[in-house]
Amino acid sequence: MRTLASRSRRPLASAVAALVVVVTGVVSSAILVPATASAQPAPRWSGLDTRHWDRPVPAPGVPATSVPLDPSLSLPEAGRAVRSAYGTIDQHGRTAIATSAVFLPHGTPPPGGWPVVAWAHGTTGLGDDCAPSTQPRSERDSEYLGHWLRQGYAVVAADYVGLGTPGLLSYLNGQVAARGIIDAVSAARADGLPLSPTWALVGQSQGAGAALVTATRATELGAPAGLDYRGVVATGAPANLEHLFQWGGPGFPPVSLPTGLNLYAFYILAGLRDQHPEFELDRFLTARGREMVDTAEHLCYDDMREAVGDFQISQALTRPVKDIPDVYGHLARYMGTPAAGYDRPVFLGQGLLDLDVPAPSGLSLAAQMTLNQQPLELHVYPDRNHSRTVYAATPDATAFLDRVMS
Repeated sequence: MRTLASRSRRPLASAVAALVVVVTGVVSSAILVPATASAQPAPRWSGLDTRHWDRPVPAPGVPATSVPLDPSLSLPEAGRAVRSAYGTIDQHGRTAIATSAVFLPHGTPPPGGWPVVAWAHGTTGLGDDCAPSTQPRSERDSEYLGHWLRQGYAVVAADYVGLGTPGLLSYLNGQVAARGIIDAVSAARADGLPLSPTWALVGQSQGAGAALVTATRATELGAPAGLDYRGVVATGAPANLEHLFQWGGPGFPPVSLPTGLNLYAFYILAGLRDQHPEFELDRFLTARGREMVDTAEHLCYDDMREAVGDFQISQALTRPVKDIPDVYGHLARYMGTPAAGYDRPVFLGQGLLDLDVPAPSGLSLAAQMTLNQQPLELHVYPDRNHSRTVYAATPDATAFLDRVMS
């Protein structure tokens, strides 16, 4: 493990160039991972099916209702777990219902309540069946969330608006996820759970991007609810992808991407199509491309991997994405990860063997943040891939949270 203090200097231009060159080189030599044959399990709604919400939608950060979480969806380290519905704001600027799972440690809460870790999850899919609060957690996520519970933190795990609720998840739309995560913490406290106002963010992959955007808004948006935001842990952050995505078109990228990267691209296109109907994105897609984007709206990760197979995003496009006026500006506003605006410490963890979010993505963000004199603590894990970085970073992240939460 290597660290980089926030005062060091690295040229931003070199980092962004590395993102393009190294990502292309890495994916061209990657071995495609066979798609899993397992189908998505049926969701377990814990008696609170939120897919077709017909009740009043509360104001952002205000709880609507909560129920005990189905015991099969809880964690061994949780003394209590609930599934909650609350108000937030969606990608169209409308008040919307969203859901979360909240896990409390065993034992008696300390005076003032349990300090909070807000968990921002990685990619599960866009369909309602993909909402994490309705599915068993993966082995890795179960171990990771259990770790934070053992450390004495409550875990507030937002689903993101559109997962298990009306509307479509706006994939990688950090601004929408940020509002939903902060509203989840506010709503959990307003619902009477014994939670401290002191909280931090922890995110992986898609959730790392969401957590970093949230970190730039947490103090401001949490202030009305009396929240005391302290810092963020992000591993495998999908940063600066808009620099590459803007060049998408027939035959670009000129290499075969791993299935996962193509899958993410179709999720992005589905989110953009929903966010910006004026782009008329279907006109940019081949018949098979439209089929993949349509499929992306409802298939969860494992089933989407099987559907994508070796089909490439470069085969899905009939025109360059650059034909959309100001496409880079739109992409940056939609999925960009801020390189400035952090008022609390940032822990950024990156594995150099990561093929899901290749290392130059997170490292280029670290270079930008360093140039902008942000409160960054970078941890590099040379022999770890996307998922294993979570395990490798856990001791460092634990020490980081011990410092910032005290």
